[in-house]
Amino acid sequence: MTADLDAISGETPTILYQDDHLVAVHKPAGLLVHRSFIDPKETRFALQLVRDLLGRHVFPVHRLDRATSGVLLFALDPRTAARLGALFAAGRVEKTYLAVTRGWTPEQLVIDHPLAETDPRAVDPRAPGPPAPQPAVTRLERLAAWELPFPRGPHPTCRYSLVRLIPETGRRHQLRRHLKHVFHPIIGDTTHGDGWDNRLFRRELGCDRLLLAAVSLALPHPVTGLPLVVEAPPEPSMARAIHWIGDHQTW
Repeated sequence: MTADLDAISGETPTILYQDDHLVAVHKPAGLLVHRSFIDPKETRFALQLVRDLLGRHVFPVHRLDRATSGVLLFALDPRTAARLGALFAAGRVEKTYLAVTRGWTPEQLVIDHPLAETDPRAVDPRAPGPPAPQPAVTRLERLAAWELPFPRGPHPTCRYSLVRLIPETGRRHQLRRHLKHVFHPIIGDTTHGDGWDNRLFRRELGCDRLLLAAVSLALPHPVTGLPLVVEAPPEPSMARAIHWIGDHQTW
């Protein structure tokens, strides 16, 4: 099931799929999934908004970073939540993302780079040292390569890629950290990205968001076992950035 771009809201979650057991929504960039120490003063969360939209309790089963937009899944009852949690833990949910990155990435790339936990709440304070890195693997496919007429240092132009990313593991900030590791940080990433590129997109386009979107979730339905695929295009703010890059390329 694929959502229409015009139906995607830039401020509130939009329902993509719903049945008696689960609901999938499009989460806008900038919206926390639930209450978090990241911003204790925040009062709007996807969990609350989806609950109010449906008029019933919902149960989160995975997460998206605040800065990332895209497909977000909730269970409608505890039993389904447990089943969905088991599917995610077993690696039976395929998550697909689109991102705009600095430079021209390889056409195909497997990033196999262990990552340590960065959330202080998940780190055992009694441990004798920092947390050990855990296996982390991301598959990358380049979809487009662009060259824009903006001088950067000694270079007369700057280059960017549109990539499809499929994480095979679920480490915190995995995609952002993996793309930084291979020297192709995601545009708009203020923690792991490149300040020059982020400033260029703000100045020329007024774009200050992370150019990363979860565009698909594929999994066996937790009750029927039948294949379920929920898709959504990047929300308008990201789609505009992609179109702007394509319009300004030098060739």
